[in-house]
Amino acid sequence: MKTLTKRFLLTLSLLSLASCTQTESLYSSDKYTTEIPEQIMTPNLVETRIGQLEFYDGIPTKETLSKVYDNLDFIRGIDVFLNFIPATSVEGIRLGMKSLGLDNSNEVLIFDDLMDSKPLFLTGNTDTVYALAMLDLEKDGVTVVEIPPGAGPGTVNDAFFRFVVDMGAPGPDAKKGGAYVILPPDYKGKLKPTLNGMQDRAKDTRTTVKIAGRDQKVWIAQSRSYNNWLILRGFLKDGKPDHASNMWRTGLKIYPLAQSSKPKPMKFVNGSGKYFNTVHANDYAFYEELWHVLQKEPLSFIDPELRGQASAIGIQKGKAFKPDARLKAILTDAVAVGNATARSIAFKSNDKNAYLFKGKQWYTGFVGRDYQWLKDKGLGGRNMDARTLFFYLATVNTPAMALQIPGVGSNYALTTGDKNGDILYGEKTYQVTLPANAPAKDFWSMVAYDPQTRSELQVPGGSAYPSKNNKRDQLVYNKDGSVTLYFGPKAPQGKPLDNWTQTTPGKAWFAMLRLYGPLQAWFDKTWSPSDFELINE
Repeated sequence: MKTLTKRFLLTLSLLSLASCTQTESLYSSDKYTTEIPEQIMTPNLVETRIGQLEFYDGIPTKETLSKVYDNLDFIRGIDVFLNFIPATSVEGIRLGMKSLGLDNSNEVLIFDDLMDSKPLFLTGNTDTVYALAMLDLEKDGVTVVEIPPGAGPGTVNDAFFRFVVDMGAPGPDAKKGGAYVILPPDYKGKLKPTLNGMQDRAKDTRTTVKIAGRDQKVWIAQSRSYNNWLILRGFLKDGKPDHASNMWRTGLKIYPLAQSSKPKPMKFVNGSGKYFNTVHANDYAFYEELWHVLQKEPLSFIDPELRGQASAIGIQKGKAFKPDARLKAILTDAVAVGNATARSIAFKSNDKNAYLFKGKQWYTGFVGRDYQWLKDKGLGGRNMDARTLFFYLATVNTPAMALQIPGVGSNYALTTGDKNGDILYGEKTYQVTLPANAPAKDFWSMVAYDPQTRSELQVPGGSAYPSKNNKRDQLVYNKDGSVTLYFGPKAPQGKPLDNWTQTTPGKAWFAMLRLYGPLQAWFDKTWSPSDFELINE
């Protein structure tokens, strides 16, 4: 015992001496000619979350260099995942449409019978007739899009999901229809973008362009990328999609300006009831998807800061992406942590500004109400977490979904928990009440989604449309004009069957409330839905 005690005391003495020697080597006056501030020095041993880091007089040892550079690659891998979700999401949509044989801009994916839960499509709705097309401005050059009168919200987004132009209800044509010209990023001709913002809708800002040999008045917008996604929505009429489907099939035209005298005929493929995937990868394949995007797009597509993040892990335009075994293992880990981070931000935001109503679980997809994700009008830079929240869950970026203009565009609210913030379980039954006079000029809907796919909830043996819509469904209203909706694995006893949406036992789900043509009561928050409440049956 005495021997052990002596050894212990000797160890303490040596550690103390080492500590004194280390301190002296850093700060003793005989090493410097002036007084050195302690805060600019680095100790020889530093404890961190990546382990103990060693230095000799501030110079990292070989072991420390290995730890630090592995960690740097890990950080870069996470940053690339979080910051490039918009780009890979558009790529996922392109690949999904390609899987259905849609390769050209004149080939349109239309949902004649609405979008059901079979396709994997980030928070797609069951309530409007989608018409979707991919524009390739590198192949086609300047491209013309003609939309018919009566179109609902439509938008062109570039390959990073940046806003290009609105069409239809929120666009400069204001549902009157008309022709739009989309310029490539490297266009050098005489055409110039017109004023297309909502603030310009009161006046005719079109310019004259010769199309098919005759002068036509058009709106012009320019994209920063070659690939662009066009998404158009048509409203139901008498609760049915037929009118909107016919509107797109007879009135939508897309063609290169150079071929306007003899454009290819339009091709429409009905996506209703079909399985296809448009969701980006959440594993190592994410980086390979991003590599393909950067090869396609011009260098100016993204700024040097973002290009630098990607190239730091070997993803660069004009170069093969072939990480060695060490880097591939780190990136596989990084994308797992990046995915966990995105899911945390998207499903349980820690930003108090995300939540719409005090004391309730409902939150917005457009934190800060800015489609460019700028914080405090840009003074706070770009709110990257807000951008991640939106694009991990959703598609389509337009001011019409972020601005507060009564009766125009659309607004959304999400919730991933009940009134206590607990997960919404598919084997349990919940109710939610929408007060009377819902502030939606066009319509409102409530859709249930799968948190894994962030797509419409699939219910084996149940309905392919996990939603309720006040213009489509024969809902039963309460005496005060409010409506209570029910979500659960089976219809709750004594409750209206038409108000029930089926969920899947053993699966979680989340809900999105859509208001098309949102009114002032929504913006000033004098109207709000209840939280979901668990029903004990």
